[in-house]
Amino acid sequence: MQTKDILSMAVQAADDKKAENITALDMRGISLIADYFIICHANSEKQVQAIARGVKEVALENELEVKRMEGFDDARWVLLDLNDVVIHIFHRDERSYYNLEKLWGDASTIQLDKMLTSP
Repeated sequence: MQTKDILSMAVQAADDKKAENITALDMRGISLIADYFIICHANSEKQVQAIARGVKEVALENELEVKRMEGFDDARWVLLDLNDVVIHIFHRDERSYYNLEKLWGDASTIQLDKMLTSP
């Protein structure tokens, strides 16, 4: 599976679980950690966990390795590492505090309209 396909799959999985304000950053040439970051949030710990579970399940269904999932129990900031795509799922209050979009301000934002449009 190509990296752009993984990005699209993860964005759709997060959206299916009602993630809010989904943003994708193109990290190529900026960070060695991943090619893309997906950043989203939810309004409760239960919803943060549901989004994380949903993304993980879809990744495993597509035979993708989930290298790491951190923060699931506290559900304030869950990080899922799918190799070249890293998903950050925040509780609403934490997202504004950490403000990853500003921290990685040099990264360009990926337009997600086509990924979120049902066929």
